[in-house]
Amino acid sequence: MDIQTPDWVKHAVFYQIFPDRFAKSQHPHKRLLKNASWEDWDDMPTLRGYKGGDLWGVIEQLDYLQDLGINAIYFTPIFQSASNHRYHTHDYYQVDPMLGGNSAFRELLDACHKRNMKVVLDGVFNHSSRGFFFFHDVLENAIQSPWVNWFKIHDWPLSPYNEEFPANYEGWAGLRALPVFNHDNPEVREYIMEIAEHWIKFGIDGWRLDVPFEVKTPGFWQEFRERVKAINPDAYIVGEVWVDACEWLDGTQFDGVMNYLFAGPTIAFVAGDRVDIEQVQDRSYHPHPPLFAPEYGKKMQDLLDLYPWQIQLTQLNLLASHDTARLISIAGGDKASVKLATLLLMTFPGAPSIYYGDEVGLPGRLDPDSRRGFPLEAHWERDILEEHRKLIALRHAYPALRTGQYQVLFAEGTAYVFARILGTEEIIVAVNVGTESVSITIEVDSLESKPSQLLYGHTEVSWTEQKTNLALNIPPRSGCILG
Repeated sequence: MDIQTPDWVKHAVFYQIFPDRFAKSQHPHKRLLKNASWEDWDDMPTLRGYKGGDLWGVIEQLDYLQDLGINAIYFTPIFQSASNHRYHTHDYYQVDPMLGGNSAFRELLDACHKRNMKVVLDGVFNHSSRGFFFFHDVLENAIQSPWVNWFKIHDWPLSPYNEEFPANYEGWAGLRALPVFNHDNPEVREYIMEIAEHWIKFGIDGWRLDVPFEVKTPGFWQEFRERVKAINPDAYIVGEVWVDACEWLDGTQFDGVMNYLFAGPTIAFVAGDRVDIEQVQDRSYHPHPPLFAPEYGKKMQDLLDLYPWQIQLTQLNLLASHDTARLISIAGGDKASVKLATLLLMTFPGAPSIYYGDEVGLPGRLDPDSRRGFPLEAHWERDILEEHRKLIALRHAYPALRTGQYQVLFAEGTAYVFARILGTEEIIVAVNVGTESVSITIEVDSLESKPSQLLYGHTEVSWTEQKTNLALNIPPRSGCILG
């Protein structure tokens, strides 16, 4: 089967924004909520509090993002909701007024497109919220509501708030705040398809789908793809699936998934025994136990063998998200772990995604701590920001780092070396995750150009006279790129 995936994603560097926490506009746009009781921006976030970030604030930061090398943004939900993370959708057709409403989003989308930046929205289509007006109608009118078959109702009366009584309807993860849609109802299915079409027509460049594996209705995601791609064949459809996603990546449903199968092993390799177990237990992406280079190389090879190549190139690769602790906190504040992981992220097939603030070393333990306000410039880790800038620039400069084949050249102990090859362009990437320098010699028959120019890092590089063997002396906890 000829699998088609959007070409732009293969050349994208994504930035994931949690809108309440990234930027608050410096200009007085808000007519309402000028004096709202926002939480202090720099205080620890709470489960229910708002910090007042908005879409005008994002517009004001587009220069910063563009300078970093970002050319695509993935927003966690922006639709009207009664929660700071907005996964409790009230109205799928309205951008939350706290964020500036539909007009602020129109302005933002146009500003991004002017800069050739793409915008992907979060589609929460498995469940709504008890504030969703169709569900509200059911609460008011019970069995006589025209929307009664839109949800999975087991008995009456419904109890949306009082925990002393059974909810009597299905809630996502057992939460009565999140009534699950009845996707087998053709009207529900049509409603969700129309929302997807509406925002694609509005101009968004794709959908990230929240827990799509929980929608079991046959043909649902196939139809979703057909209808979205009929409007914009280049729209990106990416699913939140943390494990092997083969059943959704057959070319008829999603273009990619959030690639936690890359994140887990990469963190286990670079952070090793520094990993704070509390921050990763009960998580399905396994950034523990520590891995040495041979096991890491095998996991990367297995991952690359899992999906068709056109799908590999449109995976959304990440190290952290709003659902995980931040890498610097997982690694106990170890900056080298962040830099090494970022080097591996920016040189792996698929689109890298940076969780807002990771590029300046923002810490954060598990939710809600991983959703802090973006820090003031005085609190940035400048060296981490510089590493991100350099690595993103190299990714943009060398097509092989984006779409080239991935070939492991050496994997022993703490040293891992691979090549990215696209036609005559050959790039070598080497890392040493150990605390001692490593000297290695690799027989390299497969590369024509014998890359020896140091594009990144401080490694000693030499080729034997016959140019068959590459000798590297890699300092501890560091890596390099040769071109």
